[in-house]
Amino acid sequence: MSETGTDASYHVAAEELRQFIERFEQLEAEKKDIADQQKEVMAEAKGRGYDTKVMRKVIAMRKREPDDIAEEEAVLEMYKSALGMS
Repeated sequence: MSETGTDASYHVAAEELRQFIERFEQLEAEKKDIADQQKEVMAEAKGRGYDTKVMRKVIAMRKREPDDIAEEEAVLEMYKSALGMS
């Protein structure tokens, strides 16, 4: 029994699709492992007395440009001053 051109290309496409899905599923598993490791790090830090909420803010700030942070902080101080919070 021989495959027609259409059957052969379907088989190749199906195999390729299966490979993409399996790669994605593997990445999902790795992502979950990494998230679990991040939770462990934060739990350890919390156990040592660190404020993990503040740590998360610092981590987010480290991803940003210094000029963006400075501008946001200036606006925050202006708003706080306007509300009598400074």
